[in-house]
Amino acid sequence: MGTIMGNIEKRLEDLDIRLPEPLDPTKYGFKFVPVNRHGDLLYVSGNGDLSITGQVGGNLTVEQGYQAARGAALQCLAVMQKELGTLDRVKKIFKVLGFINSAPGFGQQPAVLNGCSDLLIDVFGEKGKHARSAIGTSALPMGLAVEVEMLVVVE
Repeated sequence: MGTIMGNIEKRLEDLDIRLPEPLDPTKYGFKFVPVNRHGDLLYVSGNGDLSITGQVGGNLTVEQGYQAARGAALQCLAVMQKELGTLDRVKKIFKVLGFINSAPGFGQQPAVLNGCSDLLIDVFGEKGKHARSAIGTSALPMGLAVEVEMLVVVE
């Protein structure tokens, strides 16, 4: 499906945000689809920003983790846009699950995942407000600092 320049795409442009190329899991040998849709529910598989790797609270600061969470959210939006044609079809960001590659003893996962949440609210406004969980983990695929998955209500 081709991309349509909808209101959300214009909002991204106004915010000077460019979506990255959606990641293709098969390129990395992974055996899953980037997005799964059933009716008005869209499940976006875990995504991350490949340019920010490492452990938050170790070799990465909370701010770097915040940026990694923002980048992961942008990857999710790119996948959604590819699936839907336009992000205007998003009715509600329902749930976000964030995994933060955390050094031992690090406990600021919610502050890191705010990078994702802040972006979603900036882009979608009320529709971007969501339930979420921020989970610390000792490692993520490809050394990602943050991996984010989403459950989205669409039309």
